[in-house]
Amino acid sequence: MALVVLRCIFVLVAASLGATIVESGLIPEGNVWLSWAVFAGIPLFALAVIAIDVLVPNKQLDVISAIYFGMIVGLFLAYVVGLALAPVLDEPGSPSASPLRHAVQAVLAMVLCYTCISMLIQTRHDFRFIIPYVEFSKEVKGLKPYVLDTSVVIDGRIADVAEAKVMDTQLVMPRFVLAELQAIADSSDKMRRSRGRRGLDILNRMRANQEIDLQIFDRDLPELSGHPVDLKLVLLAKHLDGKIVTNDYNLNKVAKLHGVGVVNLNDLANALKPVFLPGESLTVRIVKPGEEPGQGVGYLDDGTMVVVEGGRDHQHELVRIAVTSVLQTSAGRMVFGRYEERQPG
Repeated sequence: MALVVLRCIFVLVAASLGATIVESGLIPEGNVWLSWAVFAGIPLFALAVIAIDVLVPNKQLDVISAIYFGMIVGLFLAYVVGLALAPVLDEPGSPSASPLRHAVQAVLAMVLCYTCISMLIQTRHDFRFIIPYVEFSKEVKGLKPYVLDTSVVIDGRIADVAEAKVMDTQLVMPRFVLAELQAIADSSDKMRRSRGRRGLDILNRMRANQEIDLQIFDRDLPELSGHPVDLKLVLLAKHLDGKIVTNDYNLNKVAKLHGVGVVNLNDLANALKPVFLPGESLTVRIVKPGEEPGQGVGYLDDGTMVVVEGGRDHQHELVRIAVTSVLQTSAGRMVFGRYEERQPG
């Protein structure tokens, strides 16, 4: 509602400005068409500005701040350099600036504004003081960028987790990881090639989702050159003050040695699996015999293996069991139970 009121006031101010220009005497008397053109043209220009504002709803505050600060710094530097060149460019004894000085200042302002804006846009992730109140809000919430590893992209579950809004922060895909993924997709090995293409499909799916903030980090930092991909990931996460999202056990250990936080999707999946206590009942389909005599093996929907005592004779049947114990291993969770009765279906 406040935005609608602001736009209405903007149009009214534009109409008032048009009327002021018409009545100021800038337009020759008797030129009715030009007067009406000015009076109607300024509000139409205001409506065009509002239309552009509506058509571009997703605006990045860091980019806007970089443009504003770049222009301010560029104009200030051009003014200071102009003052320094005044004794050389101004005519002796003249109280006002010479046209040559104005021209030199205009060229300097153009070059310096472009240079400052370009530098701030390219390094806006490093200069966090540009928008301190936004960064302060991030520090309070504890949100830090998540740097994606090749293994977690190929795994594919990161897209489901991001779409479920569990990771409500920026996801960073480094260019060197993307290059490694491209090399896997171009591999001569069929299995490797399919895994690489699956990873690229996952990235395209995440980029197409407007609710996922996925950024491609393509800057070449000097401290990353000459290191393997895993160490590059660790150094980049430390540079961005973020965390690494991975399924790689070795990368997990290396990151912890460097004091970098790690989000392991396997640990997250194990933490979200349902908890079963001894004595509880559950329903499972026996799909194959177990290793011990009389045992049957089934699987829950999340992939948890269920070993059923007395279930060998009920293969391919839906049975009800009583949980006797739960075993947590590095590969996942195993549930042991005792056959109770056959379920219909």
